[in-house]
Amino acid sequence: MRIVNYSEFRNNLSQNLNSVNDDREIVIVSRTQGKNVVVMDLDEYNAIQETLHLTSTKSNRKRLEEAITEMNNNKFLRNKLIEK
Repeated sequence: MRIVNYSEFRNNLSQNLNSVNDDREIVIVSRTQGKNVVVMDLDEYNAIQETLHLTSTKSNRKRLEEAITEMNNNKFLRNKLIEK
């Protein structure tokens, strides 16, 4: 995560956005007037949103935790793929 002031971000906009996209770098833009903002890659944002959705209910969280525990304890079934 990198923190830059607004002027630096604006003056190096292309470089900053490339860093966000290419390196998955999260950039915090510090502003003297107003609230700071976060700039992140869209795929990263979508992944966070999906995680929030999947863990939004107690039953989903429980099921995911159980699946992770089973996977970590090698308690899962392996099936061959059906080829057509």
